[in-house]
Formats: sequence, structure tokens, C-alpha cells
Amino acid sequence: MNWTMDRRLLASNGRVANEKLRGKVTAGRFVASTRYMVVASISPILPAPDPTGLRDRELAFGETFDCLSIADGFAFGSAARDGYVGYVQADQISKNFLKPTHRVVAQSYRRHTPALKASSPPYHMPIGARVAVREVYHDHCDWAEIDLPTADSTVNNGCAYMPMQHLQALVPAAYDAVSEAERYLGVPYLWAGNSGFGIDCSGLVQAALLACGKSCPGDSDQQETDFPNASGPYQPGDLLFWEGHVALVSNPSTLIHASAHHMSVIHEPIIAAIDRIQSQGGGPLTAHKRP
Repeated sequence: MNWTMDRRLLASNGRVANEKLRGKVTAGRFVASTRYMVVASISPILPAPDPTGLRDRELAFGETFDCLSIADGFAFGSAARDGYVGYVQADQISKNFLKPTHRVVAQSYRRHTPALKASSPPYHMPIGARVAVREVYHDHCDWAEIDLPTADSTVNNGCAYMPMQHLQALVPAAYDAVSEAERYLGVPYLWAGNSGFGIDCSGLVQAALLACGKSCPGDSDQQETDFPNASGPYQPGDLLFWEGHVALVSNPSTLIHASAHHMSVIHEPIIAAIDRIQSQGGGPLTAHKRP
């Protein structure tokens, strides 16, 4: 992508810009970014400081945001995972950054005590969230004690507890993007979604590839541009693109995608999907890529 043309990658809003853009853009001031941690279950990335407007993407709990400025309740900067630029609500991030050790791989929750029948209400944690595990306790299930940033309003002595069965270590990285995408089967389709609460086509592809340690941009047009062309038969992990849509090949005859037609993440026969999308006005397949 050309940084001079794409606002999604241009870390400048005219008032403030990343210091790396000095001499390349005009801005009131140039600053280094400060890393913040998302403390809300989900924090939308917005194209403008307006919570009622359209969202571009999302960050889940424990993901990080490189902040350039905070004003009028909004932080301006970019997602650390892919450089996606925009605004997040300032009360949804914390400067008390915790280095995550695990990712959430099932729809889950955290609570203040490590017990199945605890009276404390659960705080929902989506697939895709990141947590820092301190220790593991053994009860009827294994409970992971996780660190919480001090700016989080639900802090209980700086920690909470999650079922260890819902977590997976970040190291080593996963190796099978298809299996990672399948964690989201049945998750509702959500435009600009990036978590187990709701996800869109490019969010699903990005989540699967990032889990495997592969860099991946956030939107489908960026993904189509960035990844190399593939030739020959479809292989598991290949990407198929249409205008405004992307799917992941799960086997030579089947794909997995977040489908607005089905309003969920599903498996679908490749030939049937190609025919259906074209018949519904989505156009022909535009690219076959191999990350």
C-alpha cells in the first residue's frame, strides 16, 4: 500500500503524526507512539472520533494500540498488530501495558474467584483476546490467574481467573491456519468484526494467520495486494478473493469464510460459493493467493 494515499496506514490526522513521517506529511506536531493495552472486551477502531459512526476494525481485550494523542475522550493511533490507523475510545485502553502470554481460543469469561460456582458475575472474553497468565490453580477445572491493568474498573487486586481450557499459549505459534479459522465456526458475521463476538471475512483470515505467526493486514483488499499469487490446485490455507470478500481454503473442494449471506462463519463447497457469489452480484473470483 502507498502510505501517501491510504488513510488506513497513514499515522497522521493533520494535528499529530508519527515521528517516522516527519518530512513526508504536514502536521502540527510529530511524536513517538506510546503502547496501550485494550481493557474493554472489544474496542472498535473508528475512522473519526465519533462513537456513533461506522467502524473500521476492532481490537479485543489484551491487544495493543500505539497511541499518538488523546483528546476529547478519543485516542488516535494505530493497531500494533497491523498498523491500522484510527481512533479508539480512551477509556477502553490502559497505559499499564501487560505482555500477554496466552490467547483466548473459545468464547470464555473471567471472574474474581477461581471457582465454578462463584457468586461474582462473569466478564465475557471473546475468542481473540490476549491475557497474561500468572499461575494456574487446580479445582474442578484448571483456573488461570491473569493479570489485569490497574486502569481496568473490574480489578480485584490486579488479577482475575479464567478457565485454562479456554486458553492457548502464544508460544509456540499455531501451525494450521485452517484449524485456527475453524475455532470461529458459527460465530456471527459482523462487518468490521475481529473477535468471537462477531467477525467478518478479512477479520477471520487475519485471526487465523496471526495465530500462526504470519503477518496479515486487516482488510481484504490489503490482503489481496500483499499476498503472492498461487497456481495449480487449491491447497489448505490458500486464500480466494472476490471484490470485497475473502475466504480460506480448508481442503481442495471446500472453503471456510465469514459469510454475510449466511450471517456466520461456515464451511461451503468452493464451486457452490463461486457460483452463488457471482449469481448474487458479487462478481467472479478475482485472485487465488498463498500466504
